[in-house]
Amino acid sequence: MHALIDAWAAVNAFMASGGPVLFLIAGLTFFMWTLIFERIFYFNKGLKSDVQGAVDQWEGRGERNSWGSRQIRYAMISRVSERIQDNMDMIQVCVALAPLFGLLGTVWGMINVFDVLAITGGGDAKQMASGVSMATIPTMAGMVAALSGVFANTYLTRKAERESQLLEDHLTMDH
Repeated sequence: MHALIDAWAAVNAFMASGGPVLFLIAGLTFFMWTLIFERIFYFNKGLKSDVQGAVDQWEGRGERNSWGSRQIRYAMISRVSERIQDNMDMIQVCVALAPLFGLLGTVWGMINVFDVLAITGGGDAKQMASGVSMATIPTMAGMVAALSGVFANTYLTRKAERESQLLEDHLTMDH
């Protein structure tokens, strides 16, 4: 229990040294990873039933060679592909926003440094160091959040493309 309290105190100190923008980055990162885990869960659980439903519906058709059948196949693939792509754009937006929030923290911290310079004339190094810390920690946090999101997004994008291609392969036009 004591270790948990010490860890909580360390997290609070880190968040305080990074300024209020660090809370925005933490919220954005939490939201982004919630979407990532939702996509992983969908690919592992929900996708199978969507693909199986499309395959069963396609296999239940008597005729699969006409122009109309091709259009129905295309619509079925599009519907499942749309479900496969859900939240992928939002994840990409979160990845792009994370470093921008980090830069916002940089500007916020540098404004604090300039305030200290204006008030003290540069005589208070401790307060200036606090502002520099407030400028660099959000930048680092934004980059870490973005990098973690880039790797996850790359994995999910490849998985989505592969699953869409597999769906097309399952819906054969052989009879």
